[in-house]
Amino acid sequence: MRFSVDPWDPSYGTSVGTDLEPSRVEAVIGLERPVEEWAPVDPPPGVLPPSRVLFVDGVRRTDAQVWVDEADGTFSPALCASYAAGVVCCCADEGAHLVRPEVRRGLVTSSATGVDVVTAAGTYACTQVAAGRPGEDPGRALSVAVQSRMQETELLVATAARDEHGSDDDLIVVDGALGRLHLPRALGLVKTHARTYLPPGPNAVVAALEPAQRTPVFRLEQPESDRALHRHTWYLRLPCPPGAPWAGIVRIECGGELPIELVVALADLSQVTVPRYASVAYKDSRAPQNLYPIGGLERALRRRLGDPALLYRALRRAAVAAA
Repeated sequence: MRFSVDPWDPSYGTSVGTDLEPSRVEAVIGLERPVEEWAPVDPPPGVLPPSRVLFVDGVRRTDAQVWVDEADGTFSPALCASYAAGVVCCCADEGAHLVRPEVRRGLVTSSATGVDVVTAAGTYACTQVAAGRPGEDPGRALSVAVQSRMQETELLVATAARDEHGSDDDLIVVDGALGRLHLPRALGLVKTHARTYLPPGPNAVVAALEPAQRTPVFRLEQPESDRALHRHTWYLRLPCPPGAPWAGIVRIECGGELPIELVVALADLSQVTVPRYASVAYKDSRAPQNLYPIGGLERALRRRLGDPALLYRALRRAAVAAA
C-alpha cells in the first residue's frame, strides 16, 4: 500500500479536509489564462521581494462564560473574552520586530441591559449583538461577535503599522482571509482548506504544484453579490518535503476590485516573498503553512492576553461585588 503523510500536526485538525465540500461561492476561472491552459505557474524571473513585509495576525481567548440577569427573572448568555492583534515588520534595517500590539477585553451579549464589566484586572467593554434565530445555538453568535471585534482590531493595527512603518514597495500579509480589510498591497493567507472552489480539471493543478509554483489567478464571487467580499485568489505551494498532494498548499487572496494586471503582479510577488518565511517541521508543528513571523506573533500576543486564572478570579470577584 502506497501512502503519504501530511507534515501538518493533526492536533490542530487537518490542513485540508478529507472530503472537501463544494463551495457555494462562484469561481470565475479564465482571468489570467484560459481554463484549458491551466498549469503550474513558475516564479517570474526578475521579480524581487519587497523591502518590507508587514505580517498581521490576531488571537482570542474566552475568559469566562457569564449570564446576564434580566428583569423578568430570565438569564441571557454572554462571553467575557480577551483578544489581541499585532504586526511583525520584517525589513533589512531592523530584521523582524513587533510593532503595534493591541490588547482588548470585551463582554459580548444579546442582553439589552449589558454594561461594561470593571474588574481589578481590566475592563471588559460591552458589545451588544442580535439574538440568534430560534433554535440556533446562542453561543455561536457570541463567538462570531468576538471574532469580529478581533478582526476590527487587526484592521486598526494594520492601518497604523502601514502609516508608521510602511514604504512604497511594502507588502501586508494577513494570517487568514482578508475579510473587509481594504488596504493597498495587502494579501490574505489561508492555511487550511475545507472547501473546493475549482472544478476537477483546474483543481488537479493544485496537487501538481512544485515549491514556489502557483495556480493561475481566479476570482471568488459571493452569491449575495456583496462586492466588498469578492476576492481574487490563487493557490501556492510552500517549500516542504514531498508527500501528500496538498502538503504545503496555501490559498492567497487579494481584493476583488483590483484590475487583473495588478492582481497578477501581486501573485507573482507572493511567489518570491511568502516561501522565504515558510516554517519547518522541527520548529513548528504546523509547518510550512504557519509562517515564522506569524508563529512568533501569535506567541507574543498570547503572552499579552494575561494570565487566564487571574482574569477568571477577577471576573468572579466583580460578579460578587455586583450582586
